[in-house]
Amino acid sequence: MRIGEVATRTELSLRTIRHYEEVGLVIPSARSQGGFRLYTERDVARLMVIRRMKPLGFTLDQMRDLLEATDRLDDPDPIEPGQRERLLDIVRGYEQVAEDRITDLRTQLERAEDFAATLHARLNRAGSTRI
Repeated sequence: MRIGEVATRTELSLRTIRHYEEVGLVIPSARSQGGFRLYTERDVARLMVIRRMKPLGFTLDQMRDLLEATDRLDDPDPIEPGQRERLLDIVRGYEQVAEDRITDLRTQLERAEDFAATLHARLNRAGSTRI
């Protein structure tokens, strides 16, 4: 598929997809005869991983590290048991960081909701009405 369809499916801008290509996080699987970038479902899946990592504050290097580990784990070529365990440890580490960040975000959301409720109550006490 072409970059426009990928952008629609991933909800990423064309500029963002091109940036991720420039930094080596996702490389189009092919180019058309006219030079247009062509992407596969696997490329879309990579972009979705990146899109999910971004709001959790992961850096481009961390994204690259995780993608390299998962690429190697998904590779059909055999992996030595020690190497496989090392790659799984990398993925487990990112899973834990993601879980920790989700917990932090839930706490922030609860505090924001409490703050909004406090403001709402204050406005109600002051007799303010919404238009």
